[in-house]
Amino acid sequence: MSHVPGQPASHVAIARADFGRVSVLFGAKNGKYPDGNQVLIRGSDTRAAFDTPLVSNHIGAEFDATELVVMGHVHEDHMAGLHRIPRAAVHVHEADLPAIRSWDGMLAAYGTGVKDVGALQAMLERDFFYAPRPDAQGYVDGACWELGQSRIRAFHLPGHTAGHCVLLVEPEGVAFTGDIDLTGFGPYYGDSCSSLRDFRHSLARLPDIPAKVWVTSHHRGVYTDREHFLRDLAAFAARIDEREQRLLAWLKESPKTLEQLVEQRLLYPPGYENPWVVSAETRTISQHLAELVADGRVKVDEEGVYRLA
Repeated sequence: MSHVPGQPASHVAIARADFGRVSVLFGAKNGKYPDGNQVLIRGSDTRAAFDTPLVSNHIGAEFDATELVVMGHVHEDHMAGLHRIPRAAVHVHEADLPAIRSWDGMLAAYGTGVKDVGALQAMLERDFFYAPRPDAQGYVDGACWELGQSRIRAFHLPGHTAGHCVLLVEPEGVAFTGDIDLTGFGPYYGDSCSSLRDFRHSLARLPDIPAKVWVTSHHRGVYTDREHFLRDLAAFAARIDEREQRLLAWLKESPKTLEQLVEQRLLYPPGYENPWVVSAETRTISQHLAELVADGRVKVDEEGVYRLA
């Protein structure tokens, strides 16, 4: 396999942290997107993995022996190693199941505003080894997998995607929080299946999961100190309110249409382009506007112009 730009070469030792039968193998830059952090569980009966980020292509036999993949959610960067383990059983929350089974399902999850669908698919195949898994099976909130001396429990915490879950390994108490990743970028709820309201609820519920170790898909990596984890979780959640205040400030300057607000870029820097940027910005801003209108702080006229109430 050719070397992936920005990834460690296969002969380079991959940093790791071990917690009993659970191992975390860190992707490039601590799992910063487009990479991620790989969680592997050595059950006495079954070897399992949570998601399959780019780094999984460089782990070798330890990853390739995986018999069960439990996906916390479905996005291209979490599917990048599935091509290596075609015989492994793949389990996905039922709300994300269409996205992993076919390209049409994945595209529907991204949203209808994606530009140049062919270019997007080609990019995912080239950069993430994207290939659908029509054999994937669905699971529901509270699902458990007995691995022998270790057990996985799924907690449905949607928002990032409709099926996003936190996966807890017991008795080690290791929680894989997925893309509740505590990065400075903040919560991402820009897909057609994403929900700002659900993300708020999920962030409030996350501290109740009985974990001792928290592992994020990206950037932050591993937390073993609960107070540190809670501080970073609060800062992550605060990004939602910061975005809301920016929108209100833009509308205070002058009334604007949704299209004009999207041009100003709430998530990404002005001028930044990617096939899904406009779609993600539109979906994100629309959800904030809907909340603000419902709260009576913003009103919209028949021309689709938003202004402060």
